Amino acid sequence: PEVSAAPREWAMEGGRRLGVALRLDRDPGTPVPHCAHGPALLFAKIRQGKEEGRKFYACSACRERKDCSFFQWADEKVSEARLLAQEKFNQSQQPFFSHTQNVERYKEFVVLPLSERKFCQECQQLLLPPERNRHSGHRVLGDISVAQLRRPSQLLRPLENKKTNAQYLFADRSCQFLLDLIVALGFKRVLCVGTPRLQELIKLQSSQGQKSPIRSLLLDIDFRYSQFYTEEEFCHYNMFNHYFFGGEAAYDICQKFLQQDEGQGVIMVADPPFGGLVEALAFTFKQLVAMWKQTGCPDTASKELPIFWIFPYFFESRILEFFPSFRMLDYQVDYDNHALYKHGKTGRKQSPVRIFTNLSPHLIVLPAEEGYRFCCICQRYVSSENRHCESCNSCTSKDGRRWRHCLLCKTCVKPSWVHCRICDRCALPSHSCKSTDAGCFVCGAADHKRTACPNLHATTRVCRSGRKLKQKNKVRANVMRNGKKAKAAKQRKKRKAKKLLS
Repeated sequence: PEVSAAPREWAMEGGRRLGVALRLDRDPGTPVPHCAHGPALLFAKIRQGKEEGRKFYACSACRERKDCSFFQWADEKVSEARLLAQEKFNQSQQPFFSHTQNVERYKEFVVLPLSERKFCQECQQLLLPPERNRHSGHRVLGDISVAQLRRPSQLLRPLENKKTNAQYLFADRSCQFLLDLIVALGFKRVLCVGTPRLQELIKLQSSQGQKSPIRSLLLDIDFRYSQFYTEEEFCHYNMFNHYFFGGEAAYDICQKFLQQDEGQGVIMVADPPFGGLVEALAFTFKQLVAMWKQTGCPDTASKELPIFWIFPYFFESRILEFFPSFRMLDYQVDYDNHALYKHGKTGRKQSPVRIFTNLSPHLIVLPAEEGYRFCCICQRYVSSENRHCESCNSCTSKDGRRWRHCLLCKTCVKPSWVHCRICDRCALPSHSCKSTDAGCFVCGAADHKRTACPNLHATTRVCRSGRKLKQKNKVRANVMRNGKKAKAAKQRKKRKAKKLLS
């Protein structure tokens, strides 16, 4: 699909915005370079009002070069030596033990006496007796119980890089709500994409001898979970490029899980890093939906894979751009290890994280004990402060506060916003009226974004023709330069021959 995403980062130069845009419309026949995190993503440099710049490949998972330094120009001719060096580096970044080896190690570990079960907190690794001497100077946790092994997210140290791993783990309140909701809706299988806490809770309840236990499969970029789950329960996976590190075997496991019972009774729950690119995530989720639809069953072809996408409410317009059928629920998701995303706070300090879903909102009952109530007009559950606006004909609040209707803007706005007559819109009282961070990145108009600009494709064509012209001029200049060099060499040779004859 042709997708040219909004810039992921931008700066100012001479009054114009500079940025980088993700390009998902690359030629399928063009080989994609790999870094340690799988296939790289294609980006393009852009400048407001100017033609699209040079394209390059960068890491899909890491937004910052210090986390993954991979970079390659799309039109660059890479030498064989550099390709081999990159491949060698990628191999060096792979885990010491394979998933299969970790499964075997777990079987040995779990039968050890309690006093013999050790976990290295520095290496984040379960230790077998012969390995302890190599970790003698490390912080080692002893007496690892079976209960601890069933809650690996509490044993492992969270990776809190918000742009790569962002392991902000569900609080028990939110995790239990999600599982209760999944059970109430009648789902039998859960594809957990970046939700290790939900996977744990499902496994815990299944081990308690329920009549119809729910099955789950965890897809996560954190390979440490392979120490606790089999290949049928965990796949090492990069959700930014739909890459299974385990190759075709892992891909087949995921596909089989999705297609079981002709694709019926399965739901996907995804909790991506909030600093990640929405367009890359949407592209991946559509790939997972395509895997589910390959059952060959006519029902799946006409239906949608049920999805819970957990993300901050201020990304609503971006998510709806790729999934128009999604609706945002008022339920506030909270996390154990995040200072801000906590339940029970009021005002602007409330958790901004919501659930986006393609399920009908009236089917999803939110807990009344937390103040949620059913709006008969909107036919969905809303937060206690989210009042129905007669002018908008909707419960309009997004952040948990009571919004007010602006007659001039003809829409509801946040309670802290005021109408600015200069900008002709509502904004914070401290806003800058000459703000340059709004509007189209291509033409500068304020009524649309870059992805909806009518000049986008024309700009791309101009860019391509401009590049071709530059390449022709470069070739012509090289020919002329080489011709001059050859002529000068010929003249030097003649002068040298005359000198010898004389």
